[in-house]
Amino acid sequence: MCIVIAVANNKGGVLKTTTVTNLAGIASQHGQRVLIIDCDNQANVSLSFNKNPDQFDNTLFDVLVDEVDPRYAIEHVTDNIDILPSNDSLSMLEFEILTNLDKYPKPFYLLRDLLKDTVNDYDVIFLDSPPNLGLVSGNVLSFADEVLIPFQPESFSMRSLIKMLDAINEFKQAHNPRLDILGVVGTLVNNRTNLHTNILDQCRKYCDHKHIRMFDTVIPRSIRFASAVAFDGLPATLVKENKNNDIVNTYINLYNEVKEAVNV
Repeated sequence: MCIVIAVANNKGGVLKTTTVTNLAGIASQHGQRVLIIDCDNQANVSLSFNKNPDQFDNTLFDVLVDEVDPRYAIEHVTDNIDILPSNDSLSMLEFEILTNLDKYPKPFYLLRDLLKDTVNDYDVIFLDSPPNLGLVSGNVLSFADEVLIPFQPESFSMRSLIKMLDAINEFKQAHNPRLDILGVVGTLVNNRTNLHTNILDQCRKYCDHKHIRMFDTVIPRSIRFASAVAFDGLPATLVKENKNNDIVNTYINLYNEVKEAVNV
């Protein structure tokens, strides 16, 4: 049975795409059939696999707006991994949908309804979410089974996290009762700074109080992930030379924690 995992936060630059693509890489190496749906018009998923997002005939926008069969938009990128790409056209989705509600009477359920058959082709689907809580994120939360939240421990991060958790819970009650919070993972962490250490401690205490899982694994700040994409055209966990790299092993540890939590 396929599980749909959204990696979401209402701010950018917290390693959403890096987390999605590297977890997908590990899942694929475990024999899982993986689909990554790029729900961000910045198209970083495509770029992570060395694909030009402007050269696709069809993208997520065409699936959602024109009801193009997802099979004609999905691209195979490497062993056991397909992507449903996006590009700048996705930035027009809200305008197209919200000005035509007669045509789209259930605007938060487009992704769920149009991909209801596609889930049967995969073991796990990862959703790379945009850095906001608009219509696209609403579709992500309607489709997802679980939400993984990357958390960068900076000065105002706790406020942002609390707002994100509240939004997920409100959306669960209103639109998707099966939606659960998979957990929070620290990202871009520098344990040598008191700020990061203190804010991570605050986050763990808050999550414990709210009975929300916070993963033991934290993703350190590193150029390893960007270098893998730039020089190898693949996420770092798929580059053979990185097999025993400590930084890559953090994502392996996170995958193992996720697998234990949701049986990926």
